[in-house]
Amino acid sequence: MENAILFLADGDFDLSKIIEGKTFWDFLSAVGLSILVWFIGSFAINRAVKLLNTVMEKRNMDRSLRPFLISLINASLKIMLLLAVASTLGMEVTSFVAILSAAAFAVGLALQGGLSNFAGGVMILMFKPFKVGDVIMAQGFVGAVHEIQIFNTILLNLENETIIIPNGPLSNGPIRNLTMQDTRRVTMKLGIGYSDDIDKARAAIEKVLQSCPEIIEPENTKVAVNELADSSVNFVLRPLVKTPDYWKVHAYVHEHVKKEFDAQGIGIPFQTLDVNITKG
Repeated sequence: MENAILFLADGDFDLSKIIEGKTFWDFLSAVGLSILVWFIGSFAINRAVKLLNTVMEKRNMDRSLRPFLISLINASLKIMLLLAVASTLGMEVTSFVAILSAAAFAVGLALQGGLSNFAGGVMILMFKPFKVGDVIMAQGFVGAVHEIQIFNTILLNLENETIIIPNGPLSNGPIRNLTMQDTRRVTMKLGIGYSDDIDKARAAIEKVLQSCPEIIEPENTKVAVNELADSSVNFVLRPLVKTPDYWKVHAYVHEHVKKEFDAQGIGIPFQTLDVNITKG
């Protein structure tokens, strides 16, 4: 290239001398080698990405995570290939790598919270502590999982309100999955008055349990006195039910125990307030 500039400056331009020059042929060889590296590298990257995508599909990796990871890996490999091509051309890539690293560090600091949420989303999608449709308690909220995104998880609560929870704190905090198991126990506390017969009340509760078709093996449900409270004797019972029947059984038992207690003259204590009025 230096020869070409001198020829142009002297006005004595001879293309054959440039072609025969060592510097020109070195540059031409480097360009050809760079093109070869680019095509071979691109072919290898495309095959590797396709193979990785196939492996992810066979292992049933989440559909929300798979395209993002494939794109991220593909972009990273292409950047490495560009650096290899630049090095083949004889360019100094050290400064470029340093600038790229500094820029990545600055972006990482600026997006620290977002990167934390992204990492949390990856952890959730990979380890699956819950899935779409599960009802969970987390970060002070209760709701059905509507969507799991890379940065956020969206819940719908009982009032059909949308709750958006960042994946960072969600993945690092406690999660109570209410619907992961096929069955659940419905914990209930029922009270009677101190003047009422305990055995009679227990028999009434057991009768209600036997009448509920959704309870699994009601004869194995223990009805035990759990507390002698200030104004009541409290029973505790934990019948086993299928998870979708939880609230149905909860409502059924409370309603029919009240009816059964009324029919047998068993009282249910409630708070009373005495008001004394004095004349001045």
